[in-house]
Amino acid sequence: MPGLVDYLPLTQWIKHYHRDDFASDLVAGIVVGVLLIPQGMAYAFLAGLPPQFGLYGAIIPLLIYALLGSSRSLAVGPVAITSLMVGSTIADTSASGLADPATVAINLSLLVGLILLMLRCLQLGSIVNFMSHSVISGFTSAAALLIAVSQIRHLTGLDIPNGGFITDSFGYLLSNLNELNSTALMLGILGLVTLWLVKEKLIVLLKNSQLPGWLVQPICRAGPMFAMIIGITTVASLGLDQSQQVAIVGVIPEGLPSISGFHIDLALWQTLITPALLIALIGYLESVSVGTTLASRNRERIEPNKELVALGAANLGAAFSGTYPVAGGFGRSMVNHASGARTTIASAISALMVALTVSFFTPLFFYLPKAILGAVIIMAVLPLINIRAFTDSWKFNKADALTLLSTFVFVLALGVELGILSGIAISFLLLLYRSSQPHIAVVGRVGNSQHFRNVERHEVTTDKHVLAIRVDESLYFANTRFVEDFIRAQCTSHREVAHVVLLCNAVNFIDASALESLENLTAQLASEGITLHLAEVKGPVMDKLKGTHFLQQLSPGQVFFTADDAMCALEEKRGVIID
Repeated sequence: MPGLVDYLPLTQWIKHYHRDDFASDLVAGIVVGVLLIPQGMAYAFLAGLPPQFGLYGAIIPLLIYALLGSSRSLAVGPVAITSLMVGSTIADTSASGLADPATVAINLSLLVGLILLMLRCLQLGSIVNFMSHSVISGFTSAAALLIAVSQIRHLTGLDIPNGGFITDSFGYLLSNLNELNSTALMLGILGLVTLWLVKEKLIVLLKNSQLPGWLVQPICRAGPMFAMIIGITTVASLGLDQSQQVAIVGVIPEGLPSISGFHIDLALWQTLITPALLIALIGYLESVSVGTTLASRNRERIEPNKELVALGAANLGAAFSGTYPVAGGFGRSMVNHASGARTTIASAISALMVALTVSFFTPLFFYLPKAILGAVIIMAVLPLINIRAFTDSWKFNKADALTLLSTFVFVLALGVELGILSGIAISFLLLLYRSSQPHIAVVGRVGNSQHFRNVERHEVTTDKHVLAIRVDESLYFANTRFVEDFIRAQCTSHREVAHVVLLCNAVNFIDASALESLENLTAQLASEGITLHLAEVKGPVMDKLKGTHFLQQLSPGQVFFTADDAMCALEEKRGVIID
């Protein structure tokens, strides 16, 4: 079918698919599957859900994305940030008694899927551009810190209350040290050390060995699985769950998730719509960012609108298979790409591995200590705490650095949802503030050329009777008063000025408030014997001005194509007057 490629990118890749491609996809799929099984259970744990929810989120959603996704390397499934946001929403709704955690998680998946598909229908894939890099960096770092701190309860065996400020966890820990489960702590430390050794040290040893490269990569990426095996073996052989009260995962239901319907509660949806929107935007932003980065390495590109459809459908699949929202994960996607994934068939292979695990091997995880899952989560999110982003922003633009820091603090103090909303609000306020005080320059001619530059930066020639001003911003309601005050102040300080030339080469639009302000400014300057001229007005802006009362007030001699035309005409006009 000719149009099938537009909806199923995989069909285009299959045309040129070879045996070597399948071998690469097979290796990548196995590596990611090995990583996904412990991560899926750990992230479900983080979301406040049973571990099987994380495994369910790695089956049907992955298969759907494998069919619809435009990124060859993006690994979709449970991710840390989304899990934290889901856990926060579940905690809030459960506290108010609106629904049980499973119902909240499933309805969130449905809402996230519908929101993403709605954005595709409205062609709003670029909506994530309104979330600045500073806000995302601050949010991600704070969320990663919250995630890491939240795992203290599992590493120590203490029943640390959820919620409150981040320091409350440390305060509870210090005041209840006598109740700390030292065995659970040792298991957690053992898990952290194992993960670090496999990630940092084992890879060096294997690269120096005679093992082939295709085998080194899977071994070094299997750190979470090694940690789980060590934890399960230790607890089961020594009976630590009974003798030392080490918390374990326990029974995980066997069998594949069933495709089923569920009850839609509109009252619950009213509560979930805001967190669902944020989860959808953050998940989509993370997925597109990772997918774009990996695609650029192969000189390819992804289609944001297709990603909306693929991720929306994947979340609908998550809803109907009874699990929580999914997105493209940074860490797993990098592993998928580094392992040699050629197409999304690698994701399908990972999904099949998880499906086999759920069908036959869940009893093996009965003795999995929760401390090991906590260690897996901590090691997965620590790289997301990006201190360098703040220092680089501070050197380049202190306003962006303050936005990042404010978002970071607000997420820690107010929670995930209010924190990121506050960060977005701050970034918009800063945008308004910057554009409300645009850069305005008095310009003059550079030598005998047709170029005009800022009088404060360059050696230029000016005319005491002509004031040429360049506004480096579009004119709209927030900055019209600032521009008007600047022009009037310049006219006041230059008493001999008879003409003001407003260079509009940086003006992309003029709104109704700015138009009215220009009309008033023209009349005020005329009453003082000063004529306002426009130069270098862009075509689309001039199209809007045509037919307005303002343009009708201006004579043809007051509107010029270039700044050079304006200056030459005014110099000639003054010469005639002087003669």
